[in-house]
Amino acid sequence: ERHMLAAAEAGALTLVMTNPIWVVKTRLCLQYGNEALYLPASKRYYGMVDAFRKVYRYEGVPGLYKGFVPGIIGVSHGAFQFMAYEELKKIYIKRYNLSQDIKLGTFEYLSFAALSKLFAASITYPYQVVRARLQDQHNDYSGLLDVVRKTWRNEGFKGYYKGIVPNLMRVVPATAITFVVYEHLQHFLLDMRKNDKNVKSQ
Repeated sequence: ERHMLAAAEAGALTLVMTNPIWVVKTRLCLQYGNEALYLPASKRYYGMVDAFRKVYRYEGVPGLYKGFVPGIIGVSHGAFQFMAYEELKKIYIKRYNLSQDIKLGTFEYLSFAALSKLFAASITYPYQVVRARLQDQHNDYSGLLDVVRKTWRNEGFKGYYKGIVPNLMRVVPATAITFVVYEHLQHFLLDMRKNDKNVKSQ
């Protein structure tokens, strides 16, 4: 519970700070070739600063926070991931009767991180699809429920998982490496602290 709460709080704060950047990034990515020539001035972007300025000018603060609601739902992704990661470690340690503070091998950390990311992604990926579609300037959705309803009606269940394979190919290795570095660095710092205490006690 502690890990889930910390992850959720960090995710929510990050979302508040970065959602406008995601809106601009999504719109710039989805502006195809010479398409800008045929778009109304309010949706014709010539760079990041121009996109920020126009979104704010024509849509106000709500425009910069399109996709925020599904983003908040997506905060649960990190919570699910940390929960799964810690549970996998506990199960492994209990299965082999190991000490709670033992340093596991790189392979174990890689495996737990990859599995926890797959678990979290399988549950929360649909929010990314919904969020991206809300932020896309080509679409005209009235809100979150409208996206969910139209995606289901036009594409079915598969529509909520479009792009998940390339997404996993990108995020799973990155997550696995991050957790391995985190675990090894954590144990390195703990060992240093223990050594310092031993030196001072002598």
